[in-house]
Amino acid sequence: MLTDLHKHLLNDFQRDFPLSVRPYQEIADTLGVTEDEVLAALTDTAVQQYISRIGPVIRPNHIGVSTLVAMAVPEEHLQTVADKISAYPEINHNYEREHRLNLWFVAIASDVEHLNHFINEVERETGYKTLQLPLLNDFFIDLGFKLDLNHA
Repeated sequence: MLTDLHKHLLNDFQRDFPLSVRPYQEIADTLGVTEDEVLAALTDTAVQQYISRIGPVIRPNHIGVSTLVAMAVPEEHLQTVADKISAYPEINHNYEREHRLNLWFVAIASDVEHLNHFINEVERETGYKTLQLPLLNDFFIDLGFKLDLNHA
């Protein structure tokens, strides 16, 4: 069950997340609760799988280096492989496509050496080869969503 605090956290801080030494305290001050309550509520939303991560979405190749990656993963292993990939900090999301290359993601790293190490690690851990595709056009998709949480 989502509380009003959960709902405010899910809706009000998708954009303009405080960039400060104590962002969760700043959020708590805004909402009139304690920092511990904010942290507990965010933990709850992660456990309930309403959120998967808290972090920035950075345009490809604006900080460090990026590559679009595709993988061909058998359907029966797709969720397991997607979960492994999502656990890496170099990934902010991955998605399934209706194609032989059915798992896609953008990898971001500090430099080419780190990116290559990461790609090798993904291949080693998952057992599947990757195909790196050049980012020819930069498309930035606003990943914030206004959620109707009146029924949650």
